[in-house]
Amino acid sequence: QVQLVESGGGLVQAGGSLRLSCAASGRIFSSYSMGWFRQAPGKEREFVASITWSGDRIDYADSVKGRFTISRDNAKNTLYLQMNRLKPEDTAVYYCAASGADSAYLSDYRAYALWGPGTQVTVSS
Repeated sequence: QVQLVESGGGLVQAGGSLRLSCAASGRIFSSYSMGWFRQAPGKEREFVASITWSGDRIDYADSVKGRFTISRDNAKNTLYLQMNRLKPEDTAVYYCAASGADSAYLSDYRAYALWGPGTQVTVSS
């Protein structure tokens, strides 16, 4: 069983950068595709980015494309989300999640069986 814990959230001014990390316990991290989702107050959880277990397919939400970069280090059991040119509308709790589903479904939160507790990202204007 893989357990996930996010870190790296915080308060940043608009235009700034943050790097989120998601540490996975367990020895099978490299077998899972991974994703980042976010949820702002009063809004539904939304897809941010995903990466397959091998890294051969990466997808982004249109709202973050060109600003965010997802990556993973299977040797360190860690998933990353580099967030640049942050905007106030990026403010949300960010979650990492693990999925065994086909890569075609990784933008759907229902494809993910394991979730971290989340980390708060606040972007001030």
